[in-house]
Amino acid sequence: MKWYVLYVQSRKEKKVAEMLQEMQIEVYCPIVKEIRQWSDRKKTVENPLFKSYVFVRLQDRERQVVFGVPGVVRYLFWLGKPAIVRDEEINTIKKWLEDDTVEEITLSKLIPGDELQIKNGILKDQRAVIREVGKKRIRLVILGLGIVVNAKIKDVV
Repeated sequence: MKWYVLYVQSRKEKKVAEMLQEMQIEVYCPIVKEIRQWSDRKKTVENPLFKSYVFVRLQDRERQVVFGVPGVVRYLFWLGKPAIVRDEEINTIKKWLEDDTVEEITLSKLIPGDELQIKNGILKDQRAVIREVGKKRIRLVILGLGIVVNAKIKDVV
């Protein structure tokens, strides 16, 4: 059994998760509580951590069954294959959301123009600017060295 990522219609994450659970499918839709301010009041609302995504755990041969649920659009693909999330990653998200010391969780994508610091490898501790992001390649400019790095992303199964 593997965790797959379902892309669902906007604002249907919780409803899709409920319907999948009713079908006896193991599903995970991480929820975060946010305080919203209106002109006359404040209210705590629960929103999905990942907008338009729901995680389902099932056998590869059972993947089609989810399309009977209104709101399911498609599976998320990564490098031409259905995206699979490891159990450890799902457990880490659950721990973060249950931990009172974690005050805020934010998500971001690699976007051209972003600056980052390389954490390991031969270019460890070098600062870089993202120039391009492709399906299998990232182009970085290492500022301190004045070089361009073309990084190929490994196929992960």
